[in-house]
Amino acid sequence: MRTLTLIIVCGFIPFLNWAQDNQNGSIQGDFNFSAQSYSEDPAINAQKVDETMLMNAHSNIRFNKGNFTAGVRFESYLNVLQGFDSRFDGNGIPYRFAQYNVNGLDITVGNFYEQFGNGLIFRSYEEKTLGIDNAMDGVRLKYSPLKGLSLKGFVATQRLFWEQGPGIIRGIDAELNLNDALPSLENSKTNAILGGSFVSRFEEDNNPVYNLPENVAAYAVRTTINRGKISFNSEYAYKYNDPAGSVTYNNYAPGSALMTNLSYSERGLGIILEAHRVDNMDYRSKRGGTGKELTLNYIPAISKQHAYTLAAFYPFATQPMGELGFQGEINYTFKKKTKIGGKYGAQIAFNYSRINGLNGGPSELTLNRDHNPKFFSVINEELYFRDFNFDIKKKISKKVKLMANYLDIIYNKDVIQGKNIGKNIHARVGILEMNYKMKPKHTIRGEFQYLSVDKSEEYYKDQGDWVMGLVEYTFSPHWFFAFVDQYNGGYTSEGKTYEAVHYLNISCGYTKGTNRFELGYGKVREGIFCVGGVCRNVPSSNGFTLNITSSF
Repeated sequence: MRTLTLIIVCGFIPFLNWAQDNQNGSIQGDFNFSAQSYSEDPAINAQKVDETMLMNAHSNIRFNKGNFTAGVRFESYLNVLQGFDSRFDGNGIPYRFAQYNVNGLDITVGNFYEQFGNGLIFRSYEEKTLGIDNAMDGVRLKYSPLKGLSLKGFVATQRLFWEQGPGIIRGIDAELNLNDALPSLENSKTNAILGGSFVSRFEEDNNPVYNLPENVAAYAVRTTINRGKISFNSEYAYKYNDPAGSVTYNNYAPGSALMTNLSYSERGLGIILEAHRVDNMDYRSKRGGTGKELTLNYIPAISKQHAYTLAAFYPFATQPMGELGFQGEINYTFKKKTKIGGKYGAQIAFNYSRINGLNGGPSELTLNRDHNPKFFSVINEELYFRDFNFDIKKKISKKVKLMANYLDIIYNKDVIQGKNIGKNIHARVGILEMNYKMKPKHTIRGEFQYLSVDKSEEYYKDQGDWVMGLVEYTFSPHWFFAFVDQYNGGYTSEGKTYEAVHYLNISCGYTKGTNRFELGYGKVREGIFCVGGVCRNVPSSNGFTLNITSSF
């Protein structure tokens, strides 16, 4: 791989020089740098690191001319920030590619990201904030032989930090837009799209005890139907016998996933209803893979992804081995000059989600190959997560905007975080935000957040109650300053008593053009950070942070 990378990079340099004097070619790039110092702080169990400071950085360079595109990415982890896998430590060029389109055939060699449908059987993507990069390395083709028909396929291996995983992955996907393909439906008010995918993993069987399948396949079928204000999307996936998630490899149970989405939208009103069922769908390019390494698929989250700090205190992590989830959301806008809308109107949103375990347990957990948990059942199964929330946004005047948010959450820490508590957590969160435009380019924003846990015997108190305050001043387009304080009044957990702590943090930022600098100092609370139902643990820390981004 290193030899191939060197060849591609060396061959790429002449293009960079040539493009400087050629208006038909262009070069784009970006740079991201994150550094943090770590000081010992017994009050929050923060540990000092030997290097004092850790760092993550990466930079992309892309060249484009007509139908040709090529690029490389350099990454540096000296050493990797806490909360990320230490196997990232070091420098290198893990991503390089060349792409060309000729007569409608799109060819990519080297690294690429791709997704089939909703990702139930295949999604290769990058999420730096989670330490995820499962880029493929091989050959990918895309072609549209007929109007309305799109085909894509690939053969590749998968990134494993600075190496490649042992599995060879082969995949093909087809999507047909019936309205484009059939002249009789061209003017139809109903738009229908059909799709199908097939993915196979090959890995040699070197196990001296078990006869393991070397080829593990999965398929998926999907449909999208749109008519006027109504949209419907559904996808079903099936994975054949795969012992990848087993310790002893004595379970050859298949896996399946079903997701549906129905939405209605018109001016001022939006309604979304979702449901999904997942059973034994941990699909990887290596048997026995753990954590976030070498994942081939992605199960979209079916709960609302909260952005406010205390609202995201108990985020749900999708359980690919087995879950049954439902979600509904209503968004409504009150018109201007109405009793509730007032002079500027108002927006309100209600959201409810519930995720349970499968009634009968996931297929992976039984030795019975004929085991079939109940397909849809909301009775007697274990509750994993429940979230009821609503928010209101209203403009009071030309200078003042208000937002209020309330959440009621039940959280199964045993399932989501792998603990052994025996009780769920019941938390309620209230949030109030105000934006005040003092004068042109000068804005002050304030947040007040409060989290309270149910202290009855039925529920686990966890880390008790929290309160948070934030004040942010922005002088656009260049400067911002922020002060944050998270406060925990002390609590007892798992036989230990924790003193009250203020998690103070100050930060400032400067932006000029495409360059952005941000410097901060303070304490970081231990917790879980999630994006789209995929999470990583964030350890407590105390120190400086520096973030720099740039692009050209």
